[in-house]
Amino acid sequence: QVQLVESGGGLVQAGGSRRLSCAASGRTFSSYTMGWFRQAPGKEREFVARISASRGTTFYADSVKGRFTISRDNAKNTVYLQMNSLNPDDTAVYYCAAKMSSSRSSWLVSSYDYWGQGTQITVSS
Repeated sequence: QVQLVESGGGLVQAGGSRRLSCAASGRTFSSYTMGWFRQAPGKEREFVARISASRGTTFYADSVKGRFTISRDNAKNTVYLQMNSLNPDDTAVYYCAAKMSSSRSSWLVSSYDYWGQGTQITVSS
């Protein structure tokens, strides 16, 4: 069982930056692929980024590539999402998620086993 708690949300001006954190419980954090997803009002939850368990390889949605960076600190059981050049389209509730299986597609919500409660990011224009 893994519990995930996001933090770092808030109100940001367009063009600004924000770093989200996701703290995980459990001793096997380093074994999980970690992902960030977001959900805007009236829209489905969508993939943002993921970082693999073993090599720490990263993968991003096209909409955030070059602006967002996912990273992890296994010693602190924490995954981060550094968000730069934010724009109003980035406004959403951001969720971190964990999956054990490396064979499931990283961009699918259904691939993940555990989810945090989410943290709101609002980007003002």
